[in-house]
This record gives sequence, C-alpha cells and structure tokens, in this order.
Amino acid sequence: MPDLLIELFSEEIPARMQKRAGEDLQKLVTNGLVEAGLTYGSAAVFTTPRRLTLALGDMLAASPRQVEERKGPKADAPEKAIEGFLRGAGLTRDQLEERDTPKGKVFFAKIEKPGRPAAEIVAEVLEQTIRNFPWPKSMRWGTGSLKWVRPLHSILCVISDEAGAEVVPLTIDGIAAGNTTRGHRFLAPAEIEVSGFEDYQDKLSRAFVVVDPAARADTIWHDATNMAFAAGLEVVEDAGLLAEVAGLVEYPVVLMGRIGADFLGLPPEVLQTSMKEHQKFFSVRNPKSGQIERFVTVANRTTADDGATILAGNEKVLGARLSDAKFFWDNDLRTVTSGAGMETWVKALENVTFHNKLGTQAELIDRMATLSRELAPLVGADADEAEQAARVAKADLSSEMVYEFPELQGLMGSYYARKAGLSDAVADAAKDHYAPLGPSDDVPTAPVSIAVALAEKIDKLTGFWAIDEKPTGSKDPFALRRAALGVIRILVENDILESLTTILDISYALSVRASSGRNSVVYYLAKAPVADGDSWHYESIGHMWKDNPTVGGTLGTIRKENLIVLEEADDTDAGVLRTISSVNRLNKERQVEKPGFADVGSNLLSFIHDRLKVYLRDQGIRHDIIDACIAMDGSDDLTLLVKRARALSETLKTDDGENLIQGFKRANNILSQAEEADGVEYSFGADPKFAETEAEKDLFAALDKAEAKINPAMAEQDFSTAMAAMAELRGPIDAFFEAVQVNAENPTVRRNRLNLLSRIRTICSAVADLTKLDG
Repeated sequence: MPDLLIELFSEEIPARMQKRAGEDLQKLVTNGLVEAGLTYGSAAVFTTPRRLTLALGDMLAASPRQVEERKGPKADAPEKAIEGFLRGAGLTRDQLEERDTPKGKVFFAKIEKPGRPAAEIVAEVLEQTIRNFPWPKSMRWGTGSLKWVRPLHSILCVISDEAGAEVVPLTIDGIAAGNTTRGHRFLAPAEIEVSGFEDYQDKLSRAFVVVDPAARADTIWHDATNMAFAAGLEVVEDAGLLAEVAGLVEYPVVLMGRIGADFLGLPPEVLQTSMKEHQKFFSVRNPKSGQIERFVTVANRTTADDGATILAGNEKVLGARLSDAKFFWDNDLRTVTSGAGMETWVKALENVTFHNKLGTQAELIDRMATLSRELAPLVGADADEAEQAARVAKADLSSEMVYEFPELQGLMGSYYARKAGLSDAVADAAKDHYAPLGPSDDVPTAPVSIAVALAEKIDKLTGFWAIDEKPTGSKDPFALRRAALGVIRILVENDILESLTTILDISYALSVRASSGRNSVVYYLAKAPVADGDSWHYESIGHMWKDNPTVGGTLGTIRKENLIVLEEADDTDAGVLRTISSVNRLNKERQVEKPGFADVGSNLLSFIHDRLKVYLRDQGIRHDIIDACIAMDGSDDLTLLVKRARALSETLKTDDGENLIQGFKRANNILSQAEEADGVEYSFGADPKFAETEAEKDLFAALDKAEAKINPAMAEQDFSTAMAAMAELRGPIDAFFEAVQVNAENPTVRRNRLNLLSRIRTICSAVADLTKLDG
C-alpha cells in the first residue's frame, strides 16, 4: 500500500504556533481523506521552524467503489415523477429495479460510484487544508491571495510505493507541488529531491535538519546537562523553555557562557527570569550555593570557532539586560532600607486601582490586613505578625523590579521584606500569599502565610460577589474558581477545622463597605407579627446603612418602628468586625436567622462546594458521596466535610457498605410511603417487647450497639469509626427484611416495625444523608 509525504516549507514559523499547527495539519488532512473514502494505517506529524511535515503510511491507492441504493416512486406513478427520479439518479428506465413493498410496487435504483485515485483526492484535500488553515495570525505577500503564517515557498507532496514515487499534481497560488525540499538555511541550502518519508528524513539529517521536535529537545537537554555536569553545575529545568527553544532551531548546537561577576549578587530568580524572557537562555546554577553562575544558549548552526563569536555576542547582550535588572534591584534596595521602608510603596498603591467598584490596591491591603488579623488565631498565627505581613505582601507591586518583571511579584516582596528587617514569617507570607496558583502548586504551610493567603483569596471572592461579578459558564476573568480552589486546598491540606460562614460574613461586610463608599453600618433585629395575633417574634438580623432609610433583609422593606437596633459600627474595619462578632453572638442567643449577608454567603459557599466537588472528584470520590456529606450540618467546615466524604467513600467500597445503602434505601422507602399514607411520623416508640421474630430482636440489639459507637465517634469527628459501625448493620438489616413483613396485620406490631425502620434512618442519617447516594 502506498505512503503519503507532505511538507509545507515556509519562512520561520513562531515556536509557540508549531505544535498546534502540526496537529491541525494532521487533523484536516486525515479527516478529509477519510471522508473521501481514503483510509490509512498510520500518521505522524513533524515540525521545524521552517516546515510542517505529515507522513501517512499504508494509505489506499484509491477510494473504494461505492454502490448507493435509492428508493424511487411507485411503479404506477405519473411519468413525470419517474423521469425526475431518473434524472436525479443519472440512470435510464431499464436500469431501475421494480420491487414489491407493503405499499405496492416501487422502483429502486442502484447508483454505482467508481473509486477515485488517491492523488486526485489528496490534491483536493490538501488545497482545502492550505487555503483554510486555522493560523492564529496569518499574512499575504507579493501579489497573491494566499494567506499563511509566513510566506510559503514550496509544497512537497509525494505518494510512494514499491513501484516508485509520484508527485501529486497540485498548484496553489502559483506554487506547484513537487518532490523537493531544502536543507538548513545556512549549512545546506540547496534543493533536495526525495522519494518518501525515510528518504526525506535521512537526506534532511545529512543536510543539518532534525525534523522531529522531540529529538531536537532531547539533544538540547542532553548536551546542556552534560556541559553543566562537566563544570560541576546543573541546568535549571524548564520544560516550557525547552519546547520553545526546540522550535527556534533546526540543528541545535548547545553553548554555555558566563554571567558577569557584577551580576552574580542578583537574586537567582531575577537572573533566571531575565535570561529566559529576553534571551531564551537556560540558567545554570551551583548546586551547593543555589546561585545562578552561567547560562546555556542554543545556536542554529556550527561555526569554525566552535561558537566563540556567538557566545561573545550573547554575553554582551546579556550584560546589557542584566545591567537594567541590577539598576532596578539597587534602586529598590535603597527604598526598602530607608527610614520609611516598604511603607513608601504601600502609600503609592493608594493611586493604583484594584477594581473600579472595589477601590484601590491600598484599600485591598487594608481589608486583607483586617481579615488576616481575624484569621490568625484560627490558623495558629500571631495576629500582629499576620496583619503586618498582609500590609507588606503586595508592596512590591510598586517596585521597579516587579514593574519590569510582573511574574516576580510576591517573590521579590519576600527579598525586600528581609532587606527591610522584617521577620522571616512576614517575608515568607509575601512570597506565598498568591499560592497556590495551580492544582499542582504547593500550598502555604506556615501559619502567617496561611492567614494572609486565605485573606487574599477570600477577599477576592467576597469582593466580586458583592459587586455581582461572578463566573458565568466558561468565563472567569477574575480567576475566582482558582481562588476558591486555593481556599479549599489551604484549609484541607493544612487540616484546618474552621467554619467558613463567619469568615465569609466578615470579608463580605468589608467588601460591601468598599463597594458602596459608606462607612457607618447599623445592624438590626427585625420583629414581625405572629400570624394569629398582635404579638411579635424575632425574625432576622440584617444591616442597613446609616444614611439610607430603606432597610433590606430577609423580610424585605421593614418599618423602622419594627426594628431593634443591636449594634452600630464605627467608621473603621475594626468597628465592623466588632459589630459582626456581637451580632453573631446575638444570633445564637435569640436563635434567629443569619445576618443580612446570609444569602450571599450561602451562594458563595455553594460556589466553593462546587469547586470542592471538582477537587474531590480528581481524587476518585463520587459526586453523590460529596452531595450526601454537603447536606449535613457543618458543611461550611471544608476540612470536616472532606474527612466525612473520604470516610464514606472508603465505606462504600466494601461489600457491607454498598449493601447497607440498599438496605437503608429500602427501609427509608417503606417508611416514607407509610408516613405519607398514614399522615403521621414514625420517629419514636420502637420497643423490643413487641418484636415477634429473632431477626427483629437481633436488629434492635444491633441498632443499640451501632448507636453506642456512632454517637461518641461523631462527637469526636471520627468518621471512619462511625462509618464502620454503620456498615456493621448490613447483616441484621438484610436478615430483618428477609424474615419480617413490615406491614403486619396487627396495627401495634406494624407501628413498632415502622418505628424500628425510623431508627435505621435516624442512626444512618447521623453519618451522612444517604438518600443523596445513587443506586
């Protein structure tokens, strides 16, 4: 069977576009061929800066002959109808077949479509592919109409088999397909004639072109690490940079150069970032000191002086780049070591907008500082240190270094904090407070870093909720899903047991103040008349702004005479926090609804729960298990929720656990139907003395035993023990349903058995809402 080789040869394709372009070429060509009936056995795509190459093996020499059967009109149909059918099918009347059908005699036509040669199909598909190629950016050149990422010079398109090679006849915008390509631009620029992929690959290799990007990357990494090892150093791994550099050269030649002594005092991250962003250099560090001492660059050719001239030019350009970085570093150090320290930068952030509805970066810092102080005792951090860390965590946004290299924000803040004489905990918090940025990033583990990182993410979530800028569908411009996942991972992976509701209330209150521009807030306790008289009961705690006569909340607009003012906050964040603390205390004392922020808090908590489902699903925990745990009280404690879900998941992996769920659902269904039919609730009064069978008595004893284990285990949040005790009920419940008819004729016995089922429901439901489970 023949093979197909296609090469599209052009000027340099940007490295970032090559991988996707190769995938698009393979998809468009192979899909087009298969749709035309031309199948193949294998496909491989290769890219270099100057060419896209596709090789197909074991392709059909021609598309198969096709026979299409088409149903026509009835045999006694009007003559014009039959003639129209014949014209559409391209047949004569004697070529029709008459068949008996339930609706009478009907004409059928068999239309034969002969196969088409592969070259003809390939030419059509390749032309369509080239003319409609989905480049992110494309251009025209000369007087032609063709668009390509860079000027397209030639098209190689060859079908080869044992008999030889055939050039596919194709011309696009004056470019005729042929069987020639070119080697390396400088080392072997002459035309090369090829007859198939193996010949193509072999001749290009001799012409200093490595067509496989993976092979180029392997060569670069192998040579670079060997050079570094020989000098007692190591190359800093960077998979993204390696892939990019492999897309910049066709014949990689690795060279290692030196960094000027004047720049070795710069932070390693500054050297690495500057060399990567501006020069595409790999950093080479001393494994003992961690200092970046050399660099690796990759040339696209060999030279007579073994790259000495290339290295000299690169070192000169790098020196200029690093001189800028050193200038920024020295200026920043002068600022942080002055009397004002990092406060100068924080002050400058008063003129930098965070969001037009949420104020400036300085106001964001104030909210973070207030929230960090509240979070500190919950995570074991010193409150003063946490507040101080939050106040300087974003100060480096005003630094010259971060202005030049935004990706270093936070990291540079940690360097500057240490230079300013601040504690290691404060400096580490500046570096860690953005973390985790991705699902595989490490989470902060130091108490102060945890407090500031949580404050940063929670403020972002509640702030954008306050201004109704929530994620919708695939749109999440403020990365709120990432922030929610960050909160989850920080709490769960640090085993922090804490309710999120109060924290969200506090943060939301601060965000509402920022977005409204108001300072004085009044919290009230609303009264509402009881339906059957003029007496009053307490309905909800809400809030209103002092300068706004309208009061909102769960009751809607309420007359002021029906309000009892609880607390009035002063014009500071601390005042709001004191007020919320007092209101939350009154909530518990009066057992009324949550504060006016409750609806928003509940909505945001649901959003966080949705992200938690994704987090746990990636760990193999089913969505229905998570739903069963979220339905329980205390689901705003994410760490507790995760422990419950993991314990339930492990229990359901056992035979006893899975079968117990079936027994529970059977009991719950029978009980629910009886309660609906009888109009009563069977929730108490099960008595062993009315048990008539051994299975009943055994179930009473098993429930007593399980309850004695489950209740203390749940009180101690020992979900594994509680789940194991629940799973032990599987046998007694199965035996009960096999031996006992619940709906007995004796009403006393029936009632007792239904109350016994109620005990099953109550005891099992103490662990999780098992009604949410599938199956």
